[in-house]
Amino acid sequence: MFLVVLLSLFLNAFALNQEGLFLQRVKQTLADPTNALSDWDQRDPTPCDWLGVSCDSVTRRVHSLNLSHLQLAGPFPLFLCRLPSLRSISLANNSISSFLPLEISTCQNLTTLDLSLNLIAGPLPHSLPEIPTLRNLNLVMNNFSGEIPASFAQFQSLQFLGLAGNLLNGTIPSFLSNISTLRELDLAYNTFSPSFIPSQFGNLTNLEQLFLANCNLVGQIPSSLGWLTRLRNLDLSTNRLSGSIPSSISELKSIEQIEIYRNSLSGVLPLSMGNMTTLKRFDASTNELTGTIPTGLCGLQLESLNLFENRLEGTLPESITSSKYLHELKLYNNNLSGTLPSQLGENSPLKSLDLSYNQFSGEIPESLCAKGKLENILLINNSFSGKIPESIGKCHSMGRIRFKHNLFSGQVPDGIWGLPRVFLLELAENSFSGQISKMISTAHNLSVLSISNNQFSGSLPDEIGSLGALVEISASGNGFTGRIPESLVKLRQLVRVDLSGNKFEGRIPDGINGWVNLNELNLANNKLSGGIPSDIGSLPVLNYLDLSCNSFSGQIPIQLQNLKLNALNLSNNQLSGELPPFFAKEMYRDSFLGNPGLCGDFEDLCPKIGRSKHRRYAWILISIFILAGLVFVVGLIWFYMKYGSFKKNKRRVTISKWRSFHKIGFSKFEIVDRLYVENVIGSGASGKVYKVVLDNGDTVAVKKLNRGVKKDDSLSTDTERDEFEIEVEMLEKIRHKNIVRLWCCCNAGDSKLLVYEYMPNGSLGDVLHSSKGGLLDWPTRYKVALDAAEGLSYLHHDCAPPIVHRDVKSSNILLDAEFCAKVADFGVAKIVKRVGQGAEPMSVIAGSYGYIAPEYAYTLRVNEKSDIYSFGVVILELVTGKPPYDPEFGDKDVVKWVCATYDQNGTNQLIDPRMDLTYREEICRVLDIGLLCTNALPINRPSMRNVVKLLQEAVGRTS
Repeated sequence: MFLVVLLSLFLNAFALNQEGLFLQRVKQTLADPTNALSDWDQRDPTPCDWLGVSCDSVTRRVHSLNLSHLQLAGPFPLFLCRLPSLRSISLANNSISSFLPLEISTCQNLTTLDLSLNLIAGPLPHSLPEIPTLRNLNLVMNNFSGEIPASFAQFQSLQFLGLAGNLLNGTIPSFLSNISTLRELDLAYNTFSPSFIPSQFGNLTNLEQLFLANCNLVGQIPSSLGWLTRLRNLDLSTNRLSGSIPSSISELKSIEQIEIYRNSLSGVLPLSMGNMTTLKRFDASTNELTGTIPTGLCGLQLESLNLFENRLEGTLPESITSSKYLHELKLYNNNLSGTLPSQLGENSPLKSLDLSYNQFSGEIPESLCAKGKLENILLINNSFSGKIPESIGKCHSMGRIRFKHNLFSGQVPDGIWGLPRVFLLELAENSFSGQISKMISTAHNLSVLSISNNQFSGSLPDEIGSLGALVEISASGNGFTGRIPESLVKLRQLVRVDLSGNKFEGRIPDGINGWVNLNELNLANNKLSGGIPSDIGSLPVLNYLDLSCNSFSGQIPIQLQNLKLNALNLSNNQLSGELPPFFAKEMYRDSFLGNPGLCGDFEDLCPKIGRSKHRRYAWILISIFILAGLVFVVGLIWFYMKYGSFKKNKRRVTISKWRSFHKIGFSKFEIVDRLYVENVIGSGASGKVYKVVLDNGDTVAVKKLNRGVKKDDSLSTDTERDEFEIEVEMLEKIRHKNIVRLWCCCNAGDSKLLVYEYMPNGSLGDVLHSSKGGLLDWPTRYKVALDAAEGLSYLHHDCAPPIVHRDVKSSNILLDAEFCAKVADFGVAKIVKRVGQGAEPMSVIAGSYGYIAPEYAYTLRVNEKSDIYSFGVVILELVTGKPPYDPEFGDKDVVKWVCATYDQNGTNQLIDPRMDLTYREEICRVLDIGLLCTNALPINRPSMRNVVKLLQEAVGRTS
């Protein structure tokens, strides 16, 4: 008996206590695909050593649970509320779904509840304020909907309330001002109805952080916000606020960051802002502010000042030079003038300076790169003059130099030509003189050399041929002499070569057939001679060729017929012989004028050889043709009268079928009359896309759909709707900066036209997977990813009901002139039920090979997770530079190839070698986001709103 009792005591000593049993019940309610909670199966006396579990050191009771970032899925585990000493719960960044039950209030001792970055839907539980000890409530980035409950005014101890990135509606309630203990309030990125900022928020005197970005705010900024003397961060960006900035803002004695960009604020910046001595970052860009920059604003603590895209005037205050921490100064697109302070950059680690599109004048200060940190200097379209300081040529941190369209003169310092990190050197449209230094051989990262319309002279140095990353060289309108360097043919990445308007002599170098990526070759207005190399005809993507106004001789190589040219000009040379048959067309007529020995059927070219042979038979045919001609003319006149009436009526019908979705400044006739074959810029199974230049100089893209466009069976309800109707239905109600804009459309029987804004840089796929990929540096690729993610997030979370695109791919992401990305092509998009209410079955698979989510192998049910998978593939394309399928992958797609390569070799072989590895850490973080999006299990993929947040955090952006 004694042994039995002893054994029983021994077993009880090692049995799992009640709290451990509760936690094991919690595990049973959650899906754990990575087996992260494997040690929760152990039979320890307490669970205190289990993953994520923390216990009180004395009582050994569980007081904290942190299971964040473990890919757990399932409903909120209410068994946690049975742990009597539990103070903190964090399930952040998982896939917790369903609703948050009212019984959450039984967790009576909680101080922290963090459920951010999950998939929880439904209303906010009105019972949450019944937890008397709750201090931190983080529900950011979920799918909560409805209004903020009135009971939230009753929180007793709450210090942090995070509701950002949900689907909350209604107006922003003033009763939140009753939570006097609040230190941080985050309501950003919700779908509120148009709301005023409650003036009562001025009563939250303990508030340190106030985030109301993208909340559909209207009206003025209330002066009562000046009462928040402890406030450190204020974010009211991306709203519709109007009126002036209240002078009371200067009463924010602790403020460090103010972000009010992308509003409609007007008036002047308050002079009293100079009293804000703690201010580090001020961003009021993209508003309608006028007046001058207050002298006192540029204080000692200032790190970042963004006032671009306003209407500011006056000069840049001298006080900016006393800012010891200033690293970012962006004032572009204003009306600022005067000279720059002579000591700008002397006392601060300036990294980025953008003063483009202003009226600044004078010389560049010597001190801009005094701290050796300057990476970007953009002074486009000003009136700067004088020489470039020698100190800029010693600034080895420099990545971009853009001085286009100024009044600079003199020689460019040798050091600038050879800066090792510069990838864009733009000196065009100035009065620079002298030669290109041989030091250019050390500019190993240089992608774009733009020096057109200056007074440069001498020969191009052979050292240019060592710049293996060079994509574009534009040197037109200068005085260069000598021969085109033979070394230039070594540059296999070249996309554009423009050496026109110089004094180059001799022949075109041999071996240009290595320019396999060349899109434009312009050697016009030089003194080049010899024959036109037949190798030009082997350049696979060349579409612009201008060799006019030189002294080329001999015959036109027949191989030029192999090119697919949009523009050809061989005029004003000394060419001879017959035209190649392909070019003997009226559309090429002007391309050959001014060549006395060149023969063809065009006027001003010599008579075609052998024409006399045909004339001997002409008298036999004349009599026949005269009679037939009379009959033909009579018939033609009759037909013309009838057809003219028919065409007029048909055209009137066509125009009458137009629908406009925006205020447009062009006539529909301009569209109908300009759909020429030569204007086609793309084509596919559904039709052709035309580039149309309007009378006012603007450009639009027109999609003309073929007859009988394939129907999407999945969209059939009572009547079938074709691709045209689907795309119109989607785009007529979408308004977002990252969704391509549909100006108008026409549906008149056979004429189905969609008129979009024109995107001059084409699609991401075309740019990324061609020779132009070198133009996409990492900051640009990151911006493209974030832009596209924001567009898709809008479709999934901000449209009511949500929209699933169903064909997300790099060729459906278009790039404007500034490489801002917009999602396009909604021909197979689908309106679906609200997130959390299930998916809808499709009768056919939509999407493109390589982008289709794996669950399509066993289900045709559509939800937003399929878009997220496809977007993840786009991220992998941006990081690797490779298409979804490539011979290098064998039988794998890019997702499987990345996973396999990552496991074996890390990231070394994954990052596109065309990118600067100084961004390696950021690139790797974004790569991880791409892998998260392409998880094989849909439930483990983040929502698109979470993807946006993750991308922002990947480079330290929180706005």
